[in-house]
Amino acid sequence: MILCQPQYMTIRDVINETQKHFEDEGIHIELALEQHNEFVKTLKDHGVEVILLPYHKKYPEQVFTRDIGFTLGHTIFVAKMATDVRKGEENVLKLWLEDEEISYYNLVEERIEGGDVLIDQNTVYVGLSDRTNEKAAEQLKCLLVQYEVIPNPFKEKYLHLDCIFNVLSPELALIYPKALEQKDIEFLASRYELIEVSEEEQFQLGTNVLNIGNKRVFRLPINKHVNKQLRDRGFDVIEVDITEIIKSGGSFRCCTLPILREPKN
Repeated sequence: MILCQPQYMTIRDVINETQKHFEDEGIHIELALEQHNEFVKTLKDHGVEVILLPYHKKYPEQVFTRDIGFTLGHTIFVAKMATDVRKGEENVLKLWLEDEEISYYNLVEERIEGGDVLIDQNTVYVGLSDRTNEKAAEQLKCLLVQYEVIPNPFKEKYLHLDCIFNVLSPELALIYPKALEQKDIEFLASRYELIEVSEEEQFQLGTNVLNIGNKRVFRLPINKHVNKQLRDRGFDVIEVDITEIIKSGGSFRCCTLPILREPKN
């Protein structure tokens, strides 16, 4: 997993509804760093290898590494950021990949962010919003002919698809239905058992969980209802408090970029 410490995290330019809510309160950097360190430690305790990208003062949203790319099998796709405050973050990832001699596919043609890309086996869901456009979904369809690429438009006030929908297993998914069209909800309901997230828990990024396999899921302690729903279904709910970080609009999934590659000889 690729992560980045929130050393320079701040709400500089408001780019989502959560940031608008916390704009006056701001981010307490020391607390955010402490919570992020605990998250990293807990990931390592559960056998996850953690890589920390270098942070830069000009990128206040770098903690949300998920958005700068996504991985399919052993192919890493580097995204194209939509907002000015985040443009350039992807270059830090590309530099690290090049230093490690890891090949990647650079998606420079159309606007796309990794938080709008959800992968379930041979299906790729692409959220369509003001950060990922329809042309990007069409580009992925052309590139990923062996996958079923399904566009999912949602209400623009929500940051990314993974803030309102998240696949936990081939049978189970989390959803905030108020953000999606009815026909898309019905389609997803035909594929998964859907656990509905309340408005309060959606604001607290209740869908933005991190699944590390073997039914182990990272979640916020404050989202008690959904946590109980998952425990009732046999999930090991790993609770870590990163509530200072979510003030900027992202949670566990947003803070992690998984990469898979063949080991070097």
